[in-house]
Amino acid sequence: MAHLKSLRKHLLYLLTKGGAHATFEEAVKDVPAAARGKVPEGAAHSLWELLEHMRITQWDILEFSRNAKHASPKFPKGYWPKTAAPPNAKAWDKSIKDFLADRDAMCELIEKKSTDLFAEIPHGEGQTILREAMLTADHNSYTVGEIVITRRVLGVWKSK
Repeated sequence: MAHLKSLRKHLLYLLTKGGAHATFEEAVKDVPAAARGKVPEGAAHSLWELLEHMRITQWDILEFSRNAKHASPKFPKGYWPKTAAPPNAKAWDKSIKDFLADRDAMCELIEKKSTDLFAEIPHGEGQTILREAMLTADHNSYTVGEIVITRRVLGVWKSK
């Protein structure tokens, strides 16, 4: 039981703390509105695209993990916003709020003692909650790195 408790604790840390890299909260903090839709020269995506990609992907993994009737977006187009810039002034903050709510829901799923982290998800193809939690943490940390690099190129990143 102690091993399982420790595993849950480490998964929560992976999802919510920076450890060796910036946290999600640090990466999206104080981004000037004018920079959110800019695609730097040589880059593939704007900050808005990266933020929305993180939100959509995490939401999809969470919903797959807990809802047998969930239908994932079409890959790859469904995992990206339609525009490089947020559609309105409130979209950036809403995306952050929704991302954090879904991350909290994934953490709650991991924390529930009734969640068997190792059991195959019945509607999946061998996936487990453990795998989905690690996939979420991995994808989020990768994309946080992309956000930090994009902010640096745009000149809107303040190092600690």
